[in-house]
Amino acid sequence: MVTSVARGVLYVHSSPRALCPHVEWAAGHAIGRPVNFEWTDQPVLRGAQRADFYWEGAPGTGAAIASKLRGWEHLRFEVTEDPRDGVDGSRWLHTPDLGIFHAQTDAAGNIVVPEDRIRAAMDAAGTSHRAAPRAPPRPRAGVGRRARAVPARHRHRLGHLAPPLRGLTQPPTRPARTRA
Repeated sequence: MVTSVARGVLYVHSSPRALCPHVEWAAGHAIGRPVNFEWTDQPVLRGAQRADFYWEGAPGTGAAIASKLRGWEHLRFEVTEDPRDGVDGSRWLHTPDLGIFHAQTDAAGNIVVPEDRIRAAMDAAGTSHRAAPRAPPRPRAGVGRRARAVPARHRHRLGHLAPPLRGLTQPPTRPARTRA
């Protein structure tokens, strides 16, 4: 009997120094053996560390690693699980502000957007799955009959498109100020 082995990479983009041993422990717990990372300074975020770790384990280990590290404050990471025969790969990305994101990947490592995800996005946007007739464009402000609806305080922006002001042929002038 041949057992399937999954492979991937854990990229810890930034972790506070105090959190590094805990990240190693959580990843090792998900993989099923103790691990040690080679931590280096993160040049962009002062006081943070970064590491790359290549792992092997049972199928689904990438999801287990991402689940163990998900939601940790100040931890930015990425987990990949390479595709195998008949199975797409996966990629999990996490930032403290945005949370976790999962995507399927093809054999070349490109993110694949499934049809169901596209349909869900279209439903959320309120568009139909079929081509809907487009509404005619709205006229620009200050053109045609809408010109009179432009408030007086904005007419100077429209220049020659604004209707003339009634009763005034020239703009009022201010008296010259004198310095004392």
